[in-house]
Amino acid sequence: MRTNLDQKPDRRLIYLLNVAQRRLQRFIAAQTREGGVTAAQSGLLFVLGRRDGVLMGEAGSALDLGMPGISGLAERMVEAGLIEKRADPDDGRAWRLWLTPTGRKALARTKAGVAELSARLTEGFSVAEIDVVSRWLISVQSKFPKGEDE
Repeated sequence: MRTNLDQKPDRRLIYLLNVAQRRLQRFIAAQTREGGVTAAQSGLLFVLGRRDGVLMGEAGSALDLGMPGISGLAERMVEAGLIEKRADPDDGRAWRLWLTPTGRKALARTKAGVAELSARLTEGFSVAEIDVVSRWLISVQSKFPKGEDE
């Protein structure tokens, strides 16, 4: 009798990565419909949770977004009452992003949700195995860097 351990590993990495991404995005979208924030909004909440008042361009860089992407995300989050945009006191052309009380509450809920999701994603894998997966995903970023036009 063959077990999963006896089977040859599936090395269709592009296919497997795409399917995993789609399934994870559908799961996160379903959670968002139940009253959560979007994945993109969660990312910005985490950035501001580490460094409230960050420059908008720095937040975009942290999220791998260009200026049009971070500008649109910030505007939607301002409209949702999650963040505030304030002019930088040293450079009137630059904007800084700040969490609102509503944004802080959303960040706390998001942290709890991410902890649950991370536990689900890593279940059944050793720390060493997750370290290899993480190293591989990071290497993809360096092998295919963000384009200048993004």
